Amino acid sequence: MIPREHRERLTTLAYESIEHGICHQRPIPVSTEDWPEELCATRASFVTLHKYDELRGCIGALTATLPLVQDVAEHAFDAAFKDPRFGPVTEFELGLLSIHLSVLSPPEPLTFGSEAELLGMIRPGVDGLILKERAHQGTFLPSVWEKLPDPKQFLRHLKQKARLGPDYWSDTIQIERYSTESW
Repeated sequence: MIPREHRERLTTLAYESIEHGICHQRPIPVSTEDWPEELCATRASFVTLHKYDELRGCIGALTATLPLVQDVAEHAFDAAFKDPRFGPVTEFELGLLSIHLSVLSPPEPLTFGSEAELLGMIRPGVDGLILKERAHQGTFLPSVWEKLPDPKQFLRHLKQKARLGPDYWSDTIQIERYSTESW
């Protein structure tokens, strides 16, 4: 569990990385020497930006490859300037953004024999899911349960995000679950 004061520091870092990006077109450089040890562990994160309660950018990684502080700085920059669904954040927008951070647990593969069995394994409100089927992949963070509280609908929309039909099923579908600490 990440303590409140560390959460606040990570949120400030995300904001500063976006602010730095407006001026320098790159994320803020982060030295792990300046941070508590627990924030330098290799962890995966997602950074979600909202403006007036509307999505303004969201970028993250499912696999941990960087120290958490560097991961947050990179993803904050990418959410603000590289999310292909939106144009780059402007200096005017900076003060209008709210920043939501999610730190992921390592993914856990699920073993199931049918869609019905899978639906019985999913923990609404807790699980983020990664769906993989050949060249198709998609994920939903646990926060998506707020908009899709029914497991069947959650899975249907996840399939669509992975560019599969909502009723698609195959014995080769792979599902992994993870949890997040979010604020």
